[in-house]
Amino acid sequence: MPWPKQIKYDSATRTLMITYDDGSLRQASAFHLRVNSPSAEVQGHGGERPPAPMGKENVSIAAMEPVGNYAVRLVFDDGHNSGLFTWQILHELSEGVSS
Repeated sequence: MPWPKQIKYDSATRTLMITYDDGSLRQASAFHLRVNSPSAEVQGHGGERPPAPMGKENVSIAAMEPVGNYAVRLVFDDGHNSGLFTWQILHELSEGVSS
């Protein structure tokens, strides 16, 4: 898997852009990341996954906090901040962008 070189958030489009060391570029909307957060609140606590969070269509990313060399904590403007997005999870939740 390629390694993230740069992560930028475009607040106008509410899109997270990730540039990888192999030159590829991937993107994901704040909405998609929020409703698919790897947090226990969204994924469940070991049992059945709860329903997806509702009313998050206009959510934005308020801050990004690095976590070691393996993840980033995304802080959403609705207060959600408990999901650690590892590089693998970000890669899986994002889509490739054509150059």
